[in-house]
Amino acid sequence: MSYLKLAGLSALALAAGLSTASATTLKEVKDQGYIRAATANEVPYSYMKDDGTSAGIGPDVANAVLKKMGITDVTWTVTPFGTLIPGLKAKRFDFVAAEQNISPERCKQVAFTEPNSSYGEGLLVKKGNPKKLTTYADIAKDPSLKVAVVSGANNIDFLRAVGVKDDQVIFITANADALATVQNRADAYAATELTVAALAKGQANVEQAAPFTDPVVDGKPVRNYGGFAFRPEDKDLYQAFNAALVEFRTTDEYKKILAGYGLSPESIKAAADRKVADLCAGK
Repeated sequence: MSYLKLAGLSALALAAGLSTASATTLKEVKDQGYIRAATANEVPYSYMKDDGTSAGIGPDVANAVLKKMGITDVTWTVTPFGTLIPGLKAKRFDFVAAEQNISPERCKQVAFTEPNSSYGEGLLVKKGNPKKLTTYADIAKDPSLKVAVVSGANNIDFLRAVGVKDDQVIFITANADALATVQNRADAYAATELTVAALAKGQANVEQAAPFTDPVVDGKPVRNYGGFAFRPEDKDLYQAFNAALVEFRTTDEYKKILAGYGLSPESIKAAADRKVADLCAGK
């Protein structure tokens, strides 16, 4: 399926980047018969199965919400986590379903929906946890320790906040690189709790650090709130999807999807209790 191409935009419109003519509307999506979505291929948040179909918290909820909106054909693009927002802004896809944490910095670039999920942090470590790591701050206490982070992921902000230095950090391109990195080059891999749990499952050489305490930043334990991201100029499409998502979150079908990927009732409720406006404001 070929991507739609922009043509004939004036220099002024290109400079502004937010012209009405360039906005994608719900009607346009329905008229073309499909919508384009992006995933970073990270289990269990958003990924593609071996048969080419989408899976994960983001895609499963997105597919259900879009179906209720009358959209049943979704074209998925797999892209590294760090290119999700740049790719969205460049109109390579219409929205992102990767459960990105809603943060003030990201809110300056994209329009997030109300939270779709909530989750804490975690560490993937070598089997037996030889460095006895139980929180991000433990890494800061020993300058010789190295920790891996996916480029573009907000875990780097939490690590820095508790005192981890940049020369202790190894940036990797994708979640799939974490296993080899921890076994060969790093003492740990910092990611969300569900990411770490999924990576550690069935592995002989690595494990999820336990017990683990979420990092405390500005006096509060860190908790992520994942949402869907749209271009700010695509206001009509965004508003329609967001309204349908808010309604869908009240259903048993929604709760079943999230619980099926390991989210606790408390985490599901935590997502519903927070507002995107507060998260974008850093509250």
